[in-house]
Amino acid sequence: MFTLIKLKLQNLGQFLSSMMMPNISIFITWGIMTALFIPSGWQPNKSLERLISPIIIYLLPILIGYTGGRLIARERGALVGCISTVGVITSSNTPMLLGAMIVGPLGGLVIKYFDKTVENKIKNGFEMLVNNFSIATISILLSIFSFFLIGPLIQYFFYFLSNAIKTVISYHLLPLVAIIIEPAKVFFLNNAINHGIFSPLGIQDVSEHQKSLFFLIESNPGPGLGVLIAWLLFGKGELSKSAGGAAIIEFFGGVHEIYFPYVLIKPKLIIALIIGAMTGIFALMLFNGGLISAISPGSILSILAMTPRGLYFVNCSAIFVSFISSLITASVLLKYNCCDMYKKKTKILQKNQNILTQEKETLKQNYSSNSVKNKNFRNIKTIIIACDAGMGSSAIGATILRKKINTANLNHISVFNMAINSLPKNTDLVITHQSLTDRAKKYAPDAHHLSLKNFINNNFYDNLVNKIIDSVSTPISNNFTLSISNKNNVENPSHHSVFHLTERNILLNQYAKDKEEAIHIIGKHLVKQGYVKINYIQSMLEREKIASTWLGESIALPHGTIEGKDFVLKTGIMFCQFPKGVRFGDDEEDIAYLVIGIAAKNDEHIMVVSNITNALDDEKIIKKLRQTNDIQEVLLLLNR
Repeated sequence: MFTLIKLKLQNLGQFLSSMMMPNISIFITWGIMTALFIPSGWQPNKSLERLISPIIIYLLPILIGYTGGRLIARERGALVGCISTVGVITSSNTPMLLGAMIVGPLGGLVIKYFDKTVENKIKNGFEMLVNNFSIATISILLSIFSFFLIGPLIQYFFYFLSNAIKTVISYHLLPLVAIIIEPAKVFFLNNAINHGIFSPLGIQDVSEHQKSLFFLIESNPGPGLGVLIAWLLFGKGELSKSAGGAAIIEFFGGVHEIYFPYVLIKPKLIIALIIGAMTGIFALMLFNGGLISAISPGSILSILAMTPRGLYFVNCSAIFVSFISSLITASVLLKYNCCDMYKKKTKILQKNQNILTQEKETLKQNYSSNSVKNKNFRNIKTIIIACDAGMGSSAIGATILRKKINTANLNHISVFNMAINSLPKNTDLVITHQSLTDRAKKYAPDAHHLSLKNFINNNFYDNLVNKIIDSVSTPISNNFTLSISNKNNVENPSHHSVFHLTERNILLNQYAKDKEEAIHIIGKHLVKQGYVKINYIQSMLEREKIASTWLGESIALPHGTIEGKDFVLKTGIMFCQFPKGVRFGDDEEDIAYLVIGIAAKNDEHIMVVSNITNALDDEKIIKKLRQTNDIQEVLLLLNR
């Protein structure tokens, strides 16, 4: 249950941040113009000051509404989303960022439902007429609905919230929000909290006070910096050695996610984060600090750029005291561990937990096997292996299963790979990672679903094929076609890839302290070689938060999200060897020595993935790939 709730919260957080993050540069633009041209700014100018209000009142909400609609229903959803947002904008004189975050996706959902309803029902020659007038009609209705209902409701909500916050501040209780915020951040909900909650509140506050401390509540780098320095001084093992570099990246680069693993390994360090955050918030309240706009990333450089004139000392002091309090607390927690008895109990509990986990996995596999056994495989004609983006782990799994299906002469069964949100309702069997199965069931509720943890688990596929063979005693004619176009990443075995693996796609003897750094290494080379835009790296990191791209057998296959395909310029693959290994999976033994990063346009990567999969069938080849220092040997093994 906890895992399911966590996954749903992460998906919600990812969606909220996906609406805000593409428009962060506009927030920064607005913040800089505010710092320059308002009466208390660096270069006050009444004429240029008139540029500020339209950005925050009109431009940003419309862009957010456009983005939210586009995430749901592509361009048609984007158009309905941005037009509908005009309704909430005109219903109030205050910035309607929260309204846009509601109305934009709502517009996308409505137009998506309409398109599904009329699909294949429009007479030839009337498609363009229906498409154009459906957008116009739905947009008008949603704009009116937003103007009279959603806009006023949000106004009441902000009125209630602002009064509640004033009450909390008047009693000096705002620092207590750190008790909720800091644990949530560690579970990768930082973007959802910052851009989904505090940015709208901050914008509202800025319109009245020309600054807001809400912009510094989540983005304060002080608490995380304190934990990392404590690890550097008093921690043990590899994490301690890497903490110094992580501290530099966190403080100056603003990548707060880098300290999350340090806390997850020692959960008690959450106490240090909470105390650090509470101290920083209290200092901001006491000395009336704050920023003029949302920042991203949460770097000290971004904070200084968005600090109003005259508040540099206040903001820096708040960050410093949060750092010191977090450092002291984390140092005590790391240096003075509990007694040996507690350590032994912890080890025993961990051992028992591992045993329970193994038993649970065994029961899950037995359940899956029994479910498969009870299903009538005579009627199965399509098997889809799905993952979040449909181009990485699912492609590997589909290649392996298709090979086994063909070897068994089960010619009536088609095997495809695709993204979860592209699953057709008329499929028979869907195979997904265990953390994604619940999502898959929503898109294909009538299909039979199987879960796995390792996409290259040959025993799983062999067991599945054997059960299919047992249930099919006579040949079945293949008169079935699956109505999916290539845009949904359907794998076509006859498709010839336009991409060819060369020396520049091979990186040997690399080192990374964690999977985030490994993804940055691969992403940097994909960008350098012109395969992707730099935004694709963040998309790869976001994909990893949804579910690990760990395949098993010492291999990981990181790639971007579905939305991240917009950042792909051309198909590219980076094969990266990490001799010391990088932990990619949920368990400590899920170490990847071979990390293959993929950026794909359409299905051009499929043949390369197929070749790689063929190589990964042999344990001896995997061992050679892990140990070799010869790029030519890698090419020879992978381009067989």
